[in-house]
Amino acid sequence: MSATVDAPSGRAPEKFWLASYPTDLPSEIAPLAHHSVGAMVESCCRQFADRPAFTCMGKALTFREFGEQTAKVAAWLQSRGLEKGDRVAVMMPNILQNPVVIFGILRAGLVVVNVNPLYTPRELEHQLKDAGAKAIFVLENFAGTVQQVVARTSVKHVCVTTMGDMLGLKGLIVNLVVRKVKKLVPAWSLPGHTPFTRVLAEGAGMTLGPVAVRPSDIAFLQYTGGTTGVSKGATLTHANVLSNMEQLKLWIEPIFRTKARPHQLLFVCALPLYHIFALTVNGLMGLALGAHNVLIPNPRDIPGFVKELGKYEVHIFPGLNTLFNALMNNADFAKLDFSRLVLTLGGGMAVQRPVAERWQKMTGCGITEGYGLSETSPVATANRLDASYFTGTIGLPLPSTDIDIRDDDGHPLPLGGIGEICIRGPQVMSGYWQRPDETARVMTVDGYFRSGDIGLMTPEGYTKIVDRKKDMILVSGFNVFPNEIEEVAMSHGGVLECAAIGVPDEHSGEAVKLFVVRKDAALTEADVKAHCAANLTNYKRPKYVEFRTELPKSNVGKILRKELRG
Repeated sequence: MSATVDAPSGRAPEKFWLASYPTDLPSEIAPLAHHSVGAMVESCCRQFADRPAFTCMGKALTFREFGEQTAKVAAWLQSRGLEKGDRVAVMMPNILQNPVVIFGILRAGLVVVNVNPLYTPRELEHQLKDAGAKAIFVLENFAGTVQQVVARTSVKHVCVTTMGDMLGLKGLIVNLVVRKVKKLVPAWSLPGHTPFTRVLAEGAGMTLGPVAVRPSDIAFLQYTGGTTGVSKGATLTHANVLSNMEQLKLWIEPIFRTKARPHQLLFVCALPLYHIFALTVNGLMGLALGAHNVLIPNPRDIPGFVKELGKYEVHIFPGLNTLFNALMNNADFAKLDFSRLVLTLGGGMAVQRPVAERWQKMTGCGITEGYGLSETSPVATANRLDASYFTGTIGLPLPSTDIDIRDDDGHPLPLGGIGEICIRGPQVMSGYWQRPDETARVMTVDGYFRSGDIGLMTPEGYTKIVDRKKDMILVSGFNVFPNEIEEVAMSHGGVLECAAIGVPDEHSGEAVKLFVVRKDAALTEADVKAHCAANLTNYKRPKYVEFRTELPKSNVGKILRKELRG
């Protein structure tokens, strides 16, 4: 059903998108069942005690064991004098220790500061200082980075773990391979550090003290990628992340009206848990649903990833466009059995139609695109999970969420108008950590978060992203959006990956430059330009085409246009 627009103002009725919701899906989430993430974890570990919760490299932790291990970490942190609200950094990939530490920190009433393990010393120092972190848990592979900066921060407790710490006897072999064969552990020295095994051993003899955690207390400082300047910590409360978890739990239900619900859902956790998408979708929602998460420490090792996928009946697969694309270009991936796959979730960046259509053909399961940011815990909108087609939009506002499209002055636009996507809901952050000026810049007086993304809303209530403000290319006064050019280029069979940027041009102000990674070695510049000319109006066509062997990406696989701009 489409919205009936109020003629004088051009505005649609309030929450008109609810007409596009699946039948019987609530428009609002119920009051939160738990006052904190820690309380939610304790409840889930009791309810699903004997089910596997997390598996990594063949080693599984049941919910009961997960609850016991998180309690050890929490008790140990309390024994070191850390008090409610203190910040603790976590710097590791997807290994069993990661969720154990994250949820142990929360059970102790402390605040999690997720850190990208590939940060440079400069980036790490900024984040630790900005957060005022008092402790850090780090994988030994990255301990050398901590060593270089820790003396200049407020960190008093450094806990170092190894890849094999929670893998039993197999862990000895894993550590040997990581250290001696693959040489992935640079030399480091952190006098006075605590090995993670000692944290668990000492924590086992301690009792976790009660902490009065309120929904309004901070759970995570989730640092943004610094796309608009210096990296800032989005302050996410327990209520923020629990609300988003509840929104997603409601949103997932309609899919089981047409597809059988497994006894236990199995999630692939390929995106890093320090990224808000995986943290909420895999970590929080996975726990709440009693699901089994298979952790992938290095998803960039595509052959290894595909081999791991072959061991499990996967039901839910969250990922990014670039990850889906890379998997499908591995010959062994096409041989896997996807008959149990009920849901593929695309987020973090735009899902390109050619990738979505190929995934649907190869797996029999469409990619459902959603949208969100660190500041929204993260999901704000999503396509219907029971839809059988790719919409090319970021979907409908989740329950208890409002989306408004506004102009540069903050005024709401008529339906169909192109402007900034603004978001209001219980999942929206309380602000940026210790940056009231930045908070005021992005929060409106009526409680909307200004996303910085440009889009429009259809009469059915679906939001279409046009692009980021800063990525827009201006050619002879016309707005050109990189996403559109990239999607057209990707529909050429000889293109593996691509990215479009604006470059200075004496005639038109800016011109479009397209960077291309070939799938077909015979692909030429003329081929690319001819394909674009057939699908794009003149001013949108790439004036320049440059071939690369690879494109710069963030650690979660998002193509970094800013690095291409230089």
